[in-house]
Amino acid sequence: MATKHDTALTTGPITQSLILFALPMMAGNLLQQLYNVADTIIVGRFLGADTLAAVGSAYTLMTFLTSILLGLCMGSGALFSIRWGEGDQTGLKSGIFHAFVFIAAAALALTVAVFALLDPILVLLQVPEGIIPLMHSYLWCIFWGIPAVFLYNYFAALLRAVGNSVVPLVFLGVSAVLNIVLDLVFVLVCAWGVAGAAVATVLAQYVSGIGITVYTLFRLPALVPGREDRRWNRGVLSEIVSFSLLTCVQQSIMNFGILMVQGLVNSFGEVVMAAFAAAVKIDSFAYMPVQDFGNAFSTFIAQNYGAHNAERIRKGTRSAVVSSTVFCIMVSTVVCLFAAPLMGIFVDPADPAVTEITAVGVQYLWIEGACYCGIGILFLLYGFYRAVRRPAMSVILTVCSLGTRVALAYALAPHVGVWGIWISVPIGWALADLVGAVYYFRHRTALLPE
Repeated sequence: MATKHDTALTTGPITQSLILFALPMMAGNLLQQLYNVADTIIVGRFLGADTLAAVGSAYTLMTFLTSILLGLCMGSGALFSIRWGEGDQTGLKSGIFHAFVFIAAAALALTVAVFALLDPILVLLQVPEGIIPLMHSYLWCIFWGIPAVFLYNYFAALLRAVGNSVVPLVFLGVSAVLNIVLDLVFVLVCAWGVAGAAVATVLAQYVSGIGITVYTLFRLPALVPGREDRRWNRGVLSEIVSFSLLTCVQQSIMNFGILMVQGLVNSFGEVVMAAFAAAVKIDSFAYMPVQDFGNAFSTFIAQNYGAHNAERIRKGTRSAVVSSTVFCIMVSTVVCLFAAPLMGIFVDPADPAVTEITAVGVQYLWIEGACYCGIGILFLLYGFYRAVRRPAMSVILTVCSLGTRVALAYALAPHVGVWGIWISVPIGWALADLVGAVYYFRHRTALLPE
């Protein structure tokens, strides 16, 4: 059943295994960020601040929508990892079938819903009147890519669950390069404007989604459910739904909170919107590696949980905390030192508002960048609780983090301006870390397998 890329994380040096498994995931997610970053750079440089603000707000919305599918896929992937660790091939293939049908139905429903609710969504986000046509045009095109997002994330989660983190990287690499090339052609050569940037992203998404699907079906037939595996089983479906929905809720709450903050940011006008759009891209790039490390850590824990290897889980947890902390300190240093030059990548130097946009973005990056250790630990906690069959705990931590962020942002912003929005983020991270750590140390005996 295994291939030359499939890796059992239940044996071998712990830190080395974790890092080697996580590196392709990190590289892949950084490439995935290029989908929207390419839009942002090209749009910001060649189409102006208003279009940059529109694409930035659309990015936050798409991150929320994608998180629904990502959460469902991640939840299923955790169960796949446990089955892989147990050596239960029949249970794995039955779960693969049930998860695919369930998540495909969710993707279809989501696609229909967002097209039907596009105008109310723009109202909810408090989009300035002058930006609504641009954002509407961009989103109408981008929404067609939701099925492709499902395909890629589902099969990437499946491959990673059995230790294959290389192939998802390859398909993302190809589509990321294609996205940049098409961006330049559609925006600069064809002059399709903001819609051209969206079409480029959607086409690139379908390349990665269809490509990884075909690869899995034809190159890894041992993972393809047979006729006996496609028999409907309520017990299997219930387990898939339990894992998937709770992880989906966790991901969705996290990104819905960010979406609510986006609405508050929008109320401060186009300059703050443009600054936030650029700064969030930098922010995402900065802590994306530790998010992927948390997902790799989750697969490591899930496989060893299935193999009933409690001592390896303990050692892996200590190793992951140290590794994540060291990386976050290095990234924080770089972001804080080079905040202004990083903002300059996204802003047109000829824009009259460039100085103000840069100043707002630098303030955001100084506050967030100094506190990346907080979110690094939080991603490890999310991954750990998902892997030991406690996805509800990940939801609780998300509510602590995002609830604090949203409540503080709306409470402070009217009195201290955007600074209140920025400072609410690390406070939310710290509170969630505290809750997650206390719960772990009080219940670690019950959390680990016997």
